[in-house]
Amino acid sequence: MIGLTTYLDRAQMGVWDVCAGLLPANYFQGVTAAGGIAVLLPPQPVDPGAAERVLDRLDGLLITGGKDIDPAAYGQRPHPDTDEPSRLRDAWEFALLRGALRRGLPVLGICRGAQLLNVAFGGTLHQHLPDVLGHTGHRAGNAVFTSLPVRTVAGTRLAALLGESVEASCYHHQAVDKVGEGLVVGAWDSDGVVEALEVPGGAFALAVQWHPEENLEDLRLFSAIVGAARSYADRR
Repeated sequence: MIGLTTYLDRAQMGVWDVCAGLLPANYFQGVTAAGGIAVLLPPQPVDPGAAERVLDRLDGLLITGGKDIDPAAYGQRPHPDTDEPSRLRDAWEFALLRGALRRGLPVLGICRGAQLLNVAFGGTLHQHLPDVLGHTGHRAGNAVFTSLPVRTVAGTRLAALLGESVEASCYHHQAVDKVGEGLVVGAWDSDGVVEALEVPGGAFALAVQWHPEENLEDLRLFSAIVGAARSYADRR
């Protein structure tokens, strides 16, 4: 049973125009296609023990993409192009992530999920990559994903899963700057941007900056989190 975090955003459905918990279907389709059961986890207030009670019922956690993390979480003021923060979602996902890591619950982060993992370990982010790289190749805009070659780092969990390289679907204007203490870089792109992070050790804790849910013909990352979750469930 894999918990997937969701957005809290505007939704228009027929005559309805409301705030809703949202998640593109390809995220949970990736989980179910890999043999897992998807459970959606909408942003909500973190009272004492709330995240822990949710984690008690899960075998794995998938932290999805979405809007930018509040720069205050890593000691910076917001860039003009940084999203208005969703502090409710930030707090909820930090609580879920830290609780999952404490208990060895398998974790997969996607895009924002990679950035959240880095910040949770004391790392920082580039708030607007075009300022750093001089181009918009990582986020073309208008919901068009960019295909970029990514090279894995030998000896990492990611390299064992994907081999030496992968063609990654990217849509991000932020990325890892200072790597969080204790994290291992799992992949880079040709611009020198960190494209994956992992937590060393026996527990499965891996995050990629790209969007594997955009290509469900390649289920290797979804199969990895589902397989790790199955092993976790068996140990329990």
